[in-house]
Amino acid sequence: MKDNNVDITALADEIESYIQELVPDSVPVKKYGGTLFTLHPDKKEGQFCGVFVQAKHVQISFSKGAELKDTKKLLSGSGKLRRHINYSLLQDVNFDELKPLLKQASKL
Repeated sequence: MKDNNVDITALADEIESYIQELVPDSVPVKKYGGTLFTLHPDKKEGQFCGVFVQAKHVQISFSKGAELKDTKKLLSGSGKLRRHINYSLLQDVNFDELKPLLKQASKL
């Protein structure tokens, strides 16, 4: 039996690697208990998304998620700005569906 914490951490690592590969100019910043990705590390609120490890899932949080065109209806949340996606297993992550959201978010 695998340790769930190891699986969740490995899942977060895969997602973070994918973001870095997809948006190579982004800078990962460890903050708020996760990894924020920004194209403007000198700005306090310059991040476009973040990856946060929870007990049973990994959350990708989009700073301006309410502005994203989410044609696949992947995003959750109803606040004025942020939206998120939770993943529990690597096989649940459809990187082809995630790609347009990350690309859009990095341009906002």
